[in-house]
Amino acid sequence: MSSAHRPRIALLARFAESTSATRYAAIVTARRLADAVWAAGGEPLTMIAAAGPAGTDWAERLRGIDGVLMPGGADINPTAYGQQISSEHVYDVDDLADEADISMVRYALSAGIPVLAICRGLQITNVALGGTLVQHMDAPHQHHVAPVTIDKYVDELGLSSATLEASCYHHQMIDQVAPGLEVIGRSAEGYVEAVKMDAPAWAFGVQWHPEDNYDSNAPQLDLFRRFVAEAAKTR
Repeated sequence: MSSAHRPRIALLARFAESTSATRYAAIVTARRLADAVWAAGGEPLTMIAAAGPAGTDWAERLRGIDGVLMPGGADINPTAYGQQISSEHVYDVDDLADEADISMVRYALSAGIPVLAICRGLQITNVALGGTLVQHMDAPHQHHVAPVTIDKYVDELGLSSATLEASCYHHQMIDQVAPGLEVIGRSAEGYVEAVKMDAPAWAFGVQWHPEDNYDSNAPQLDLFRRFVAEAAKTR
């Protein structure tokens, strides 16, 4: 697919204190995530979290964007879901990133822009719609590959099987499920691993990282391909 015809997929960048390629703090996007979008036929476009009314004017900022990918990242400030920090394991909270993520996903869902939310992206969507999180799991799923069972919408996700091996890296998870989210997949332990969002366009979230092994595990790439295909319909 030529670049001109690739659906444009917005990814909100994350902030890094330093990178080897610069002498300063940096705005970063996970390469595996951008590569997965490209491999699926999309054009990944990095956007930044910006302060002020212009920063959250998503009607303007997402003009010409065909899909929104809510990526992984650091922990969400518990104040965003009505709590205080209660675990020493909560790390790297960034209120500006939280505000940007929350306002971005709310707008995208209401505007009928296809959304795929991954890891923190799933968690921030839950928070944006009124849900809460477990601040630290008893057994964090980090460097962890485990089966996930999808109960509904298998075809809509572009999957050929209801069970897939998921690459997990998280120590938080959904606690109270927000109104507007339907749980459609769980881990063997019963943890929420996939949701469908109540929205006019295709909108799903997964707790695992499909980008980790998209090039060696076909169902993971299939998920990205379905997302990009749905984004193409909005052009």
